[in-house]
Amino acid sequence: MTSLLDDLNDAQLEAVTTTDGPLLVLAGAGSGKTRVITRRAAYLANTVTQPRHILAITFTNKAAGEMRERMEALGFGREMMVCTFHSLGARLLRWYAPQAGLKPNFTIFDESDRRSVVKQAIADAGLSTTNWVPAKVQADISDAKTRLLTPEQYAAEAGGLSFTEQTIARVYRIYQQLLEQQQAVDFDDLLLKTAFLLGNHPDLRAHLEDRFRYVLIDEYQDTNHTQYMIARGLTLKNENICATGDPDQSIYAWRGASIRNILEFEHDFPTAKVVRLEQNYRSTKHILSAAGSLIQSNTQRKKKDLWTENDLGAAVRVVEREEPADEADFLVEEIKAHVQSGGSLNEIAIFYRTNALTRIIEEAFLRAGISYQIARGTEFYNRKEIKDLLGYLRLLVNPADGIALRRSINTPARGIGKTSLERLTRYAEANEITTFEAADRADQIPELKRAAGRISVFIQLMRELQPLADGPAHVAVEQVFAGSGLAKELDGPDPRNIEAVENVDELISAAADFMKSNPEGTLAEWLQQVSLVSDVDAVDTDAGVVTLMTLHAAKGLEFPKVYIIAVEDGLLPHAGYRDEPAQIEEERRLCFVGMTRAQQQLTLSYAQWRTIRGMNTRTTASQFLAELPSEEIEWDLQQEEESFRDKADFQRPGQGDYREWKNGMYLRHPQFGLGRLLWKEASGKLTRAGVRFTSYGEKTLILEYAKMTPLDVDECQL
Repeated sequence: MTSLLDDLNDAQLEAVTTTDGPLLVLAGAGSGKTRVITRRAAYLANTVTQPRHILAITFTNKAAGEMRERMEALGFGREMMVCTFHSLGARLLRWYAPQAGLKPNFTIFDESDRRSVVKQAIADAGLSTTNWVPAKVQADISDAKTRLLTPEQYAAEAGGLSFTEQTIARVYRIYQQLLEQQQAVDFDDLLLKTAFLLGNHPDLRAHLEDRFRYVLIDEYQDTNHTQYMIARGLTLKNENICATGDPDQSIYAWRGASIRNILEFEHDFPTAKVVRLEQNYRSTKHILSAAGSLIQSNTQRKKKDLWTENDLGAAVRVVEREEPADEADFLVEEIKAHVQSGGSLNEIAIFYRTNALTRIIEEAFLRAGISYQIARGTEFYNRKEIKDLLGYLRLLVNPADGIALRRSINTPARGIGKTSLERLTRYAEANEITTFEAADRADQIPELKRAAGRISVFIQLMRELQPLADGPAHVAVEQVFAGSGLAKELDGPDPRNIEAVENVDELISAAADFMKSNPEGTLAEWLQQVSLVSDVDAVDTDAGVVTLMTLHAAKGLEFPKVYIIAVEDGLLPHAGYRDEPAQIEEERRLCFVGMTRAQQQLTLSYAQWRTIRGMNTRTTASQFLAELPSEEIEWDLQQEEESFRDKADFQRPGQGDYREWKNGMYLRHPQFGLGRLLWKEASGKLTRAGVRFTSYGEKTLILEYAKMTPLDVDECQL
């Protein structure tokens, strides 16, 4: 017990040893949050309950795995359940499949599967994917599920709304029917159906509350409404809930997360105790000061005063270069200097707002011979040979999986074309059976003609492979690869074939690792784990390479040296998320998250010009740079007359008075030149405005940062 507590500071100790009742732990960046959660779970298991009665929920598989390893190191084996919200949902839905209206062998459709089903639903509704973009329709359906709306509820809500909402309701209903026909769920269903399970079955909920008597939830600021309802459902009786998080790091509103869940925790739980973890163990004083100055501009937050006993460290740098290629060359020079001074590549991370920004960086690194990894963990599972093999394995576990059948039935080629598949699907729909069952009756479908025999051969193959579904996952992967004909198709000296086989070997290794960690595990459980892989899961911080990742993926990680590139208006904050004060605040939190990943050195960079959709466009440095403590920043700028040289060059929010500015007046911008004011409006403490420039067209700017000056009519020649 002493070893659990002796290295904790006072606030951490209070959070760990508070056992009963609701507890909110406001954990600032780098304040030892994971240590507190792990130690608290261990303390509970040592003092007030058994490990099996503790449930710890995190947001990524990587975080769950790390916490599980720490718990095992503390001697708790596998008795305590540590998982993500989605894996918890998947587990509960398999435990209570009948109550959830499912079969235990249901398939979890990934993003590409969902998109395929959405396209089919649009077509079945008699609509065109040109007019009804699948990605947008899918996002609307996902939003409905996040709000706990079934197709029937969404249709009732849409009844008084526009034609668009009513059409989405129709597609949503068909989409859900297609999932049910294939005994499949999407990621949102894992949460939606779990929330309904807890809400509609009091006896079942009471059983789970008895099983999970203490619930710990990490990253509570990123929970959406459905996750919130699951958390409430599991803690209605005893309220032994510990929510750990930081409103300043809430960055997932775009996928339904609600910062209100953590801001209103004390309203939901009036008896809640609040503990603030304010000592930062990760970053230098300079880094913490810069990040703290930035986030203070937000209003949706809970007060925390982050501090550190770490060294002052190097000054935070802001670097300006003319073009993205120059920005990339700067990174190459920095990395080479770091290595020459004895540093390691894995100490460096480069963050960005969107994945599209990596191309120029990657090209520069390849030319310079710098090894790197990109946090795109799902890419491995999206490779053709991997998806082909997983298709067979999914079909073994769930023969109703129509997506898997369509992928497998003619891979490798068996002479079963698109027309034959369409006839097979129509027969299945007409007879209200699965596509697999229709394929099993191929000889009874005259329209299939010669394809009927080929389909029957495929069905016979699947029956021969079927016993593998009950054996070890890695054995199933290996033998299905050989027995399906996929191995033969990839046999040969072509480098692409060699790489594909190496990828399959890696998949077999992944399945074998799963079986080592889960000796009683099944193929279905391994496939479930694969379906829940996220981008950050594949990041290896000890790989000896530079890590490139989005700011969203950087959450929860730390690196000695961090570079945040393209800190420009329209990219950070992103153009699609700057229309409302709340969106600007989320973008600011995203920048704050990136900055607080840095341990020793932090650099933010931007380019004066950037190619957007093939056009070389003049950029504006991000307004967030104006919110840094300018006197503490080291500025590396290109052109003094067009750059932010010192604090005087910045206008802080609220300093500008634009009440006298009228629409139609002429303005001059230091970068864009002559323009005319089209409109202006208040946006929190700032003023947004639309200006049409003679040479650059219409742009939306923040007047407090744009440094524009009014002109007399005589000065203008538009």
